[in-house]
Amino acid sequence: MILVTGATGSIGKHLVRQLLDLHVPFKALVRDAGKGRALGCPHVVGDFDDPASIAAALVGVDQVLLNGAGAVPTADGAPQPMVAQQKAVIDMAGRVGVGKIVKVSVRHAHQGGRLAEGAHWDIEQHLKASGVEWALLQPSGFMQNFITGAGTFSDDGSLIAPAVDAPVSYIDCYDIAACAAVLLTEPPGAGRTFVLTGPEPLTMAEIAGHLSGALGKPVDVIGLSSDDMAARLTAHGVPAQFADDVASLWADVGTGYLAATTPEVKNLTGREPRTFAAFLDTHQSAFR
Repeated sequence: MILVTGATGSIGKHLVRQLLDLHVPFKALVRDAGKGRALGCPHVVGDFDDPASIAAALVGVDQVLLNGAGAVPTADGAPQPMVAQQKAVIDMAGRVGVGKIVKVSVRHAHQGGRLAEGAHWDIEQHLKASGVEWALLQPSGFMQNFITGAGTFSDDGSLIAPAVDAPVSYIDCYDIAACAAVLLTEPPGAGRTFVLTGPEPLTMAEIAGHLSGALGKPVDVIGLSSDDMAARLTAHGVPAQFADDVASLWADVGTGYLAATTPEVKNLTGREPRTFAAFLDTHQSAFR
């Protein structure tokens, strides 16, 4: 039995559908019963901050997809909530005899990293020391961010970027879910880290060209410096340290930090990852 956490998110929704198609036993962990019913699969209601609900959700489970929210604004110096939350799930899973955890992390997770990069590294080390069999997925930037907004658009609908010509190997969350499905249902992958990317690095100018066609109108790109990004965030009430950390990561992206591609999606699934053009074609209604 597989437990899918983060089941209503960008990755989880795809994984639920893929596991249904595979006819393997699983259940989704959701915080809202109504959203659980909408998934159309077996589900349990629980919350990472409620240990009793996690213990109940893990009954009968032998594998877990560990996935949750990304970095969130916190008081200056306060740790990211995901660290304590996911460590607690790992500890509980170990106590009840879960055999394997597939964790969704982030590309470039490393010791001392800012926000998600440092937080996920801390969780990864805890998982590796837990005694539970593990596999790590470290995806690049999500294509879905262009649907949700997720800091990519200005108020007038223009794209914002640290550099117009800095490429990023965006990945469709469908492909992340497909890799997770393989690791949860087949033997390979234990004790390995998989850096997941799309098939091509695209600059924001190239992304704008694709979006212009999907929207039927021109999409502009605005270059935004790291200082401007920090100011933009603090103007919206974001704590100063969080804003500075985001701005630093923003500047990294402008250097091509997320440009390189890997073959891991094809290695795991047997097919190439989706292109951005194919992603837009699949989600046409979201861009109209």
